[in-house]
Amino acid sequence: MKTTYLFQLLLTLTAGPNLAPACLTEVERHGGHILTSLHKRQDSPALSNNDTVPIGTGDRFNNGTLFPQGIGSRPYTQTQNLTGVPQLETIYNVAEIKSALLGLQREYPSQVIYFELPHMTYQNATMFGAKIRSKIPKGQQSSNKGYRVLLEAAIHARERGGPDYTINFVSDLLYADKHSLPNITYGGVSYPLSQVRSALSLGIVIIPLVNPDGVSYDHSTNACWRKNRNPLSSTPSDPYSIGIDLNRNFAPVWNFTNDLAPLAAPPASFDPSSETFAGTAPLSEPEAKNIDWAMAAFPDLTWFLDLHSMATLVLYGWGHDSNQVTDPQMNLLNPIYDHKRGIIPDQLISPSARYKEYIPQAEWDASILAAGHVASRMTDSTGRIYVAIQATSLYPTSGNSVDHGKWRRIAGKSKRSINGLAVEFGVANGEAECQFYPTAGMHRLNMIEVGVGLMEFLGAAGRLRF
Repeated sequence: MKTTYLFQLLLTLTAGPNLAPACLTEVERHGGHILTSLHKRQDSPALSNNDTVPIGTGDRFNNGTLFPQGIGSRPYTQTQNLTGVPQLETIYNVAEIKSALLGLQREYPSQVIYFELPHMTYQNATMFGAKIRSKIPKGQQSSNKGYRVLLEAAIHARERGGPDYTINFVSDLLYADKHSLPNITYGGVSYPLSQVRSALSLGIVIIPLVNPDGVSYDHSTNACWRKNRNPLSSTPSDPYSIGIDLNRNFAPVWNFTNDLAPLAAPPASFDPSSETFAGTAPLSEPEAKNIDWAMAAFPDLTWFLDLHSMATLVLYGWGHDSNQVTDPQMNLLNPIYDHKRGIIPDQLISPSARYKEYIPQAEWDASILAAGHVASRMTDSTGRIYVAIQATSLYPTSGNSVDHGKWRRIAGKSKRSINGLAVEFGVANGEAECQFYPTAGMHRLNMIEVGVGLMEFLGAAGRLRF
């Protein structure tokens, strides 16, 4: 077991873009933690000296009476740096994320509908989102039909900026549409009004704060906190054992000790102190249940995007094994392949023990094309290089949200597959104690790149069929 795992680790570390830490640092992937204290304050000397973007105080949207406007619909004189644009200078706090959506609904009542999801978090927070389209037909405000794209952010609490960039992006689309701007611009990339309106015509659902408990804790403590705050599996002497990694709590290959080969690199953990603790059952956490609910509640969804940081990567599924298109029976729900999945590469094992995950050819092609467009144009926007790869090329994962939309079709939960991507925006802040917290300069570049990435994703969603 040790030899095989070390061989896979060597491949990972020598595969070019995989050197990026992404959602997990190398220390965390091997069971450690990057902070020695969970109670670092934002005004501590260690953090105040490294120019991390502060969390906003108060409510810049005044409980929804004011609305957000992103970087793409503003004049370049305002956006060459963010100084002098108070709305964009700091990270949205938890209250402001909700307030921003209410502000969008108030400013664009015929295009935006705020909604709340049914499952309350452990700390009794309500998750929320917005439905956005060109124009909501009269009498159809309650209808969930006609929405083809779902965007989510902040499933990992410490990956700051995701909610801001998602909200600011859709606010750019809405502002440009209402005011007939000739284009929206993110760094070196511009999109004409016709593309803006085409994007809105798809019907967009956003859930910008998947992990409200974790984000609230991370904002108040600077603890570099990743998981949610469910303590039911924790031990009192171990503060790291609080919480579940929500992006290991979805259904695909959740029970990895049964679904994967004994020699496969572990994609998650059942140890509560691990940063990748998968929870006590698939969809055990209300946050994951809410995303599953949204995938079911919006019947026309065909595309899904999950925002993460920080690796300058665009990832497509599957996340637990290599893909194949020839044998539909070789799939993650077929028990005859239990204990065989997850060996990557598998050329060195017996042919009878080899496994690759089935994906329809058109769906795989669409994933590659969409990811490639997103990565290429994000690179064009600022010059920072983004790369599109299958998620297994970064590190194997189980129970992730990107694969959950495909799992739903295979499991008979929906008639169609929801094709998913994960965008790992930005780079590590090597000067910060928590490298997921961006500097002001990083924050601006992230905002530009994510704007382009989301616009390219919507364009691909409109063009590609599978």
